[in-house]
Amino acid sequence: MLERMTGVMTPRGPDSGGVVARGPVGFGHRRLKIIDLTNKAEQPMVDADLGLTIAFNGCIYNYPELREELAGLGYRFFSHGDTEVILKAYHAWGIDCVKRFNGMFAFAIHERDSGRVVLARDRFGIKPLYLAEADGALMFASSLPALVATGKVDVTIDRVALQHYMTFHAVVPAPRTMLKGVRKLPPATVRVIEPDGAQKDTQFWRLDFTRTPADVARSAEEWRDMVLASVRQAVRRRMVADVPVGVLLSGGVDSSVIVGLLAEEGQKGLMTFSIGFEEANGEKGDEFVYSDLIARHYDTDHHKIFIPSARMLEALPATIGAMSEPMVSYDNVGFFLLSQEVAKHIKVVQSGQGADEIFGGYHWYPPLASSNAPVDDYARHFFDRDNGRLGTHLNPEWHLMRDEARAFVEEHFAMPGADDPVDKALRLDSTVMLVDDPVKRVDNMTMAWGLEARVPFLDYELAELAARIPSEHKLSQGGKGVLKEAARQVIPHEVIDRKKGYFPVPALKYIEGPTLEMVEAALTSQKARERGLFDQRYLERLFADPKSAITPLRGSELWQVALLEMWLQTHGL
Repeated sequence: MLERMTGVMTPRGPDSGGVVARGPVGFGHRRLKIIDLTNKAEQPMVDADLGLTIAFNGCIYNYPELREELAGLGYRFFSHGDTEVILKAYHAWGIDCVKRFNGMFAFAIHERDSGRVVLARDRFGIKPLYLAEADGALMFASSLPALVATGKVDVTIDRVALQHYMTFHAVVPAPRTMLKGVRKLPPATVRVIEPDGAQKDTQFWRLDFTRTPADVARSAEEWRDMVLASVRQAVRRRMVADVPVGVLLSGGVDSSVIVGLLAEEGQKGLMTFSIGFEEANGEKGDEFVYSDLIARHYDTDHHKIFIPSARMLEALPATIGAMSEPMVSYDNVGFFLLSQEVAKHIKVVQSGQGADEIFGGYHWYPPLASSNAPVDDYARHFFDRDNGRLGTHLNPEWHLMRDEARAFVEEHFAMPGADDPVDKALRLDSTVMLVDDPVKRVDNMTMAWGLEARVPFLDYELAELAARIPSEHKLSQGGKGVLKEAARQVIPHEVIDRKKGYFPVPALKYIEGPTLEMVEAALTSQKARERGLFDQRYLERLFADPKSAITPLRGSELWQVALLEMWLQTHGL
């Protein structure tokens, strides 16, 4: 069974693999060689002296400093990578070791002598960790399909997750997934599993938006300088590797700043990569004018990839197959095709995800600044539909009377630590939406080609700094004001003072021709009819006029429902 699971995850770790089993506990691993390229860093890693075994996915950016500290405590090392540092850190400090890690990680550790197993996931859930229980056993993996491949998982659709998907812009918060039998460990969580099956979760980090009087009084210029120093540190940290590190360059402020800071660090021959698509319905499909500007300005080794609509359509089945969960954003196929090309040149890239959620870049934040009903205002701008409309889109047996998505937002907004309505939204988006939309999207699409993406804007110390900044500094200049001011110290102003762009894939927003035929075929197939998720009259309206049903976030309702059905069918469900 372990071989079957690791086989599914081979694209995530194409360089080598292994299995270690002791008694009732077995670990499997697929490796992408980035730090310590020797066989000494192979996984699963066993430290016989300490009685510990680990399977680890991710990167601990501050591992050299931790290694030095642990060596000072008397620990001796047989490898030169971050995996062994986690083992030693766990032995030295127990589950509190995670508080010392700056990085992205999901790992499992087995204690030989006690039989205990410990699972952990990083603060922002950048690395995934899926779980399933069946036949008295707990299974875990970095991808949901690896668990489904065991044949032991309950693949019934979770009705609450379905409502989240249809309402909360395809975000299904942890611990749920679309399948009843699969759950995911929440971010910033350590789970200790005893030999008798008893489990205990510890949340080791929370993003706090409370401010001191000094924070409130601090000038915009002071915040700008502090942000720039913190972003520079975050980018520098993510250069740790024994292979070259490139940048996914969209042409926006976020990725451009990363390139600029790497240039300041003296990086030579930096590889940058951009992607563009054909126009559709008069909407431009690329932002090459800005990515070209940055590439020329810093003389990067730039790779520009243009994707015709026909190739995009051909790649959709494989893109959907790479999704651990159904993800509705159009740019999945963009990241998938971009990663395919990038992986031919390089194994590690930095990417700009997280800046909008951390620094207030989205259009739904300003309306919350003076809101007396923040949940209502957030839902109006972000939700794809309310529960009343959802009742006319789903068949009755799948619709829930309780509005689970809204209740989730209400509960999250009511938590202490964020009093300002904008802060409430930023906290929700950065610790929930971000985890199960942009971050998951980038991880799934890059790792489908054995490419590791690092996201400096989700450095937890940078996020903690940003949370202390009063929201007016973040909302200025049309959003991300404080970050834009920091960026002015580094990159050309033309990239900063432009209209905000998105990763455009017009052919999926305005569904017609071959794309329409493809989604109709999925939604009218025998599998779809047997499943009976969607009201037939609703589907017929969408087929007749796909452009008429666009969500508040400019998404296609037809694409949303089709993507879910195609995801289920692609994974044999």
